[in-house]
Amino acid sequence: MLRWFTTLMLFASFLGLGLSVAIVGPTFQDLATNVNRNISSLSFIFVGRAFGYLSGSVIGGLLVDVMNYFLLLGISMLATTVGLYLVPFCKTAVLLTVMMCVFGTSIGILDTGGNVLILALWGDKGAPHMQALHFSFALGAFLAPLLAKLALGPTVSAENCTESDFHHPALNRSSEADSEALFGVPNDTNLLWAYAVIGTYMFLVSVVLFGLFFKNSSKQEKTRASAQTSRRAKYHNALLCLLFLFFFFYVGAEVTYGSYVFSFATTHAGMKESEAAGLNSIFWGTFAVCRGLAIFFATCLQPGTMIVLSNIGSLTSSLFLVLFDKKPICLWIATAVYGASMATTFPSGISWIEQYTTIHGKSAAFFVVGAALGEMAIPAVIGILQGKYPDLPVVLYTSLGASIATGVLFPVLYKLATSPLDHQRKENRKSEDQKALLSSSGLNEYEEENEEEDAEKWNEMDFEMIETDDTMRHSIIETSRSSSMEPTAEIYNQYPSNALVFESSPVNTGSSI
Repeated sequence: MLRWFTTLMLFASFLGLGLSVAIVGPTFQDLATNVNRNISSLSFIFVGRAFGYLSGSVIGGLLVDVMNYFLLLGISMLATTVGLYLVPFCKTAVLLTVMMCVFGTSIGILDTGGNVLILALWGDKGAPHMQALHFSFALGAFLAPLLAKLALGPTVSAENCTESDFHHPALNRSSEADSEALFGVPNDTNLLWAYAVIGTYMFLVSVVLFGLFFKNSSKQEKTRASAQTSRRAKYHNALLCLLFLFFFFYVGAEVTYGSYVFSFATTHAGMKESEAAGLNSIFWGTFAVCRGLAIFFATCLQPGTMIVLSNIGSLTSSLFLVLFDKKPICLWIATAVYGASMATTFPSGISWIEQYTTIHGKSAAFFVVGAALGEMAIPAVIGILQGKYPDLPVVLYTSLGASIATGVLFPVLYKLATSPLDHQRKENRKSEDQKALLSSSGLNEYEEENEEEDAEKWNEMDFEMIETDDTMRHSIIETSRSSSMEPTAEIYNQYPSNALVFESSPVNTGSSI
């Protein structure tokens, strides 16, 4: 029950993580107004958050191996809470960027620590729970715009805002005033409520995590001690490097398509804005739905099987996107399949590698950093290339190239992960055969010793029988001699009487004549 409760708390943490990450997009215009900047000049706050996320992933990977899981996650949740409360009060762009960097660091620690903890709780049997963990993140990202709409009400879209809208006289301040007022109450209190609701939720989850820390601090030491003797693949480092590249291409393609499919549909495919928005929605909608369904698929399918199916689906759909890039019906179907295929790859990849080598904090941080770099680098490069070659569907080429890369990398990963196991199985068979031979030779020696002992016993018994036979033979001979001597004596005793008779007989004959 305690393990299930801890798992539910991790789901709640990742739900808050999705809310925290996604709330910035719908409130971006209000944040820009709050710091007296336009949207284009404030886009570097995302760079600050991405840098913080990378730093947090590395820090989390180092700390999760030496700190209690619940303490580390509780601290990161508490830091996220503080960041969510302070972001609406920032009155300068520099301070907002710094807060976003700190905010990104805390969510990076939470992301790395959460993945490691779910593996520590369930091991190689945690594929459904890993899928549920990342579905919780997707659910939070889905609910964040709804929460922002409820708190802020309908807002003007960013595309329809001009720079003059962000320089209203009532909002403009001098640079001296900006430098003096670092924090202040936001002009729109609804912005404060949107962040405060999510911050309060994160604070409540952090309190529960601190409670789990005080209850289970000793148990984790036992778990960590047992994990020290866990399995390690022969090509552990090579697997991590290839998995780094695998997640780099996968996450980069996912974010790139989700970010640029709207502009591609309007400029290249000739769709209306409403249709392009629907195409964007169907990508993320099928992504979220299939990530939820993957919880049930993971109970009957191995993670490797799910990765292969995802690779086939993404490769096929991206190929159709490239071949039929201007046919609306093909774009709708292929986009839906592509979103569904991309949904399960990341959690399945983590569950798959755990089957062959134990993932600790540093290992998890390594491939999470790869995913974060892909999220940062590939969309930036594609944005530059799309500007230079507007007539080419660069976004679709990127999706196809990433699908080919992941489709090639996974068989190599599988070969490296399983070939040492085959060698180990052969060694185990040899050792078992040797043990069987040794045991059989031991039995033979034992049987030979028993036979020797039996032979000695039989020899002793033979000697005893021989001695017994000799004694009996002597007694029989003696008996036979004694028995033979008695009739001779009797005969001899009879012969003298006869002789006397014969001696007396002549006298009698002579007297008669």
